[in-house]
Amino acid sequence: MVRLVAEAGFLGVIDHRIRFAEEDSTFRYHKDGGQDVLFPFARLSAELTLQNRHTVVFLYQPLELETRAELPPDFTVDGVEFEGDSLLSLYSFPFYRMSYLYRFLDDERWRLDAGVSLQIRNANIEFEARGGEGPEEPAGYYRSSSIGPVPLLKLKARYSLPRDFYLETEIDGIYAPISYLNGSDNETTGALLDASLRGGYRVTESIEAFINLRYLGGGAANTDPSDYTVNWLHTYSVSLGAALLVR
Repeated sequence: MVRLVAEAGFLGVIDHRIRFAEEDSTFRYHKDGGQDVLFPFARLSAELTLQNRHTVVFLYQPLELETRAELPPDFTVDGVEFEGDSLLSLYSFPFYRMSYLYRFLDDERWRLDAGVSLQIRNANIEFEARGGEGPEEPAGYYRSSSIGPVPLLKLKARYSLPRDFYLETEIDGIYAPISYLNGSDNETTGALLDASLRGGYRVTESIEAFINLRYLGGGAANTDPSDYTVNWLHTYSVSLGAALLVR
């Protein structure tokens, strides 16, 4: 059985702060960077279930927060000085995720699946000051980007209600020092949590509709002066979605 899922709604930032050097001040996107508004949210996934026990999931989650705000005084990022009137900020963090789930429980009311995920991080962070010699002249620019794998644990549970309604939760997450994962002396501590609570209705045998509340957050901290980074993001989203079952 194949299950195709799409959802769309809005995303809000609860807290978002970043720092690229020990001598930098912590930049708070949600207070100083214009992230005090709602952003579009969308998510697509495809699930393949075999023998009613094994499920493979492929998910794509775009996440791009682009804002413009007043340039904070004495703003520097990793030694780069910024001058001007306004600051353009881009925080792009889309990801791809593959998951495997095994169904441990399946009765009239409950379904319980657990497994693992592998997420591909595709990060791009940019700062650009405006208002130097002219309104469109850049007066400071910084970019940081990275691509890398993120292993996760996964849990999914569903409770069937009367009259074809249901409740569902899905959680992907991890918290671990990088040195514990690969045996290196890297002092980075990373975390990610993607947790949702969903209320849905089975419209037909092959179509479901739902409303979804999600927390998506995480980041990393490395206080090694040669590779200093502190980056933590906490968001929530509210979305409507639909699922199509193809047997």
